[in-house]
Parts: sequence; structure tokens; C-alpha cells
Amino acid sequence: MWLVVIVMALSSPAMAHEMSPAIADIEIGEDSLEMSIILQGEAMVAGIDLSSVTDTNNSPRADAYDALRALSPDAFSQRLQAAWPDLSDGVRMQAGDTMLVPELVEASTAEAVSDALPRESRVILRAALPDDGSDVSFGWDAQYGPIILRQIVQDLPEGQEAYSAFLGPGQMSAPMPRTGTVEITGLASFANYVWLGFTHILPKGLDHILFVLGLFFFSREARPLLYQITAFTVAHTITLALASLGVVSVPASIVEPLIALSIAYVAVENILRPKLSRMRLMVVFGFGLLHGLGFASVLGEIGLSPAYFLASLIAFNIGVELGQIAIVTTAFFSITVWFGARPWYRQRIVVPASVLIGLMGLWWAVERLIL
Repeated sequence: MWLVVIVMALSSPAMAHEMSPAIADIEIGEDSLEMSIILQGEAMVAGIDLSSVTDTNNSPRADAYDALRALSPDAFSQRLQAAWPDLSDGVRMQAGDTMLVPELVEASTAEAVSDALPRESRVILRAALPDDGSDVSFGWDAQYGPIILRQIVQDLPEGQEAYSAFLGPGQMSAPMPRTGTVEITGLASFANYVWLGFTHILPKGLDHILFVLGLFFFSREARPLLYQITAFTVAHTITLALASLGVVSVPASIVEPLIALSIAYVAVENILRPKLSRMRLMVVFGFGLLHGLGFASVLGEIGLSPAYFLASLIAFNIGVELGQIAIVTTAFFSITVWFGARPWYRQRIVVPASVLIGLMGLWWAVERLIL
């Protein structure tokens, strides 16, 4: 199963665009609301299902996406504005039992940061509210993918924090009051961040999945895997915490290529030096520091809960660990249980898998550095 995933990834063309969650800021007044959404405009207009596709090249609508991407930002902004009446059918806003009809105030598209990254489009919506004082909820169709929702509240009492949530595809927000903000319990906040950490690995973190698989294929014995996973976990926990606290900040343009190279390195070492050494553990620890910076990027988008900062950080890390455990467990029962004792296991399973993982890592490094 995992080898199929790797082969599919290797077969992707050069202009892959990995989708990230939309980000929405909503401000609710007594009689109206305004929402600003940063979204993947070309993917939505092209009809790509963002609930199941994280890379545009894996969609049957990839050609339509590429044609839209070739338009200038101004030209695509006009296309997005023209398509919005249809797209807005998938946007669900309601106040109590009243369905709201948001008006498109503005649609714009930014210049691309690089050809390998999707452009960011922004829509600003406004909607009138009924005069019953009812709470407001927001969500959109699953095909538009996940969205990070942040409530903007002016003059919050000291000790309170504005509501923010990571909404999975098709998920509705908690009801948001017109004054003040949503009361979130510590337990609910903890569970939300566990889920956020888990989904950052499965299904979205293909680079992290391949790195963990690189560790898995190093040896069929449990002890070398345990040592490596422990070194990796300790390291990414350190940098995740430091980056979340603002102590460390490294640009994604540096972190992402190095993460790709880390994938290639462990794969090559699986082939050339399949014996656990202190150097291997040091290298895994070093790469764990890089991956922690990568994990921190998603937390930078949604932000850690100030009221439950430490608990949220721990919860996110637990979610990441659960995702890694799920990868290793699935690989073990899919591969090692059936073939681990065979004399040809290394020659026919480990080496080919490591070659594919290494090639994928090298390709990503080239793509992120040059293309």
C-alpha cells in the first residue's frame, strides 16, 4: 500500500501545487458580519475536491487548474468573481435557524510566491443579521477542504481569548455570539489540538510519512526503530516548542528543502549502512529538529490557545505521535508481518522501497530549491 503511494507521488509532474487549509477571519456585529477568507481560488473554480486531494496533480481536474493558474492575478480575480455565485452555494452561514445570504464585497488574487506554490486568493463577504440576537455559525461544503476559522473580537475582557478552530471538510463551527466569544473548555481545546496534530500527519503530511517510513525500513527489529523514533520525537518536540514560543524562526524556504534532503538521506543510509550507530541517531535527531520547525508552521496559521498554551502544545504533539504510530503500525501489519521473516525481505522490500523514498526526497529538494 505504502509503495503504491510513493510510486504515485513519483509519477506527479513538475508543477505540483500542494493545497493548504483556507484561513478565515470573521467579525460579528449586532446587525451584520464581515468575513475575509484566504482560499485556494484556482482549485475551487476548477472544481477540484479539496477534501481528498492535497496536490493538484492528483486530481482529474489538474489541466483546468493549470489553465487558471496561467492567468494573471487580475484576470483570475475576475474569473473568481464571476464564479462566486456558484461557489457561494457551498458556503453555509446561519444565525440561529436563519440561513444568511452573504454578499461578495471583494475578490482578489496575490502574485505567486513561486511556481511550485499555489497562489492565495482572498474573498471578503458581508451578511446582514436578523434582529433576534442569535449566535452565528459558519461552515462550507466538504469539497472546499479544511478551513482555519478565527473570530475577531474587539475589546475582549482580560483573560478571555477569541474563538479559533480548525474545521475539517464539511464541519460547522461552534455557534459564535455577537458579543464576546465562544467559551471553549480545556478538554475540548485539548482534543481539537490532538486532532489537528494527527491530521497534519495523516493524510496531509506525505513528507513526514515518507521520513517515518524511512526509519521503519532501516531494520525489521523493534529496538532500532524505537531508538530512532524516540530521537526524532524528542528533537521535533524541542523545535516545535521553541518555534511556537517565538524563540526560533527559520524561513520555510530553508526548512522545506532540508526536510526533503532528510528523507533522501535516511533512505540512502538504509541501503548503504543498515546498522544502527550513534551517528545515525544523531542524524535522525538533527532532522527531527527540522521537522519540528515544519510542524510549527501549521500552528503558526491557527495559533496556540493562549489560555491553554502548554496543554495545546502537548496535545498537538500527541496528535503528531499518534499519526506516526499509525504509520508504523500500518506498515508493520501490511509488510513486516507477511514478509519480514523471508530471506529476501531486505533485497526485495527494503532496498526498492528505500530507493523510491530517496528519489522522492531528492525530487522534492530540487523542486523546492530550484523549480
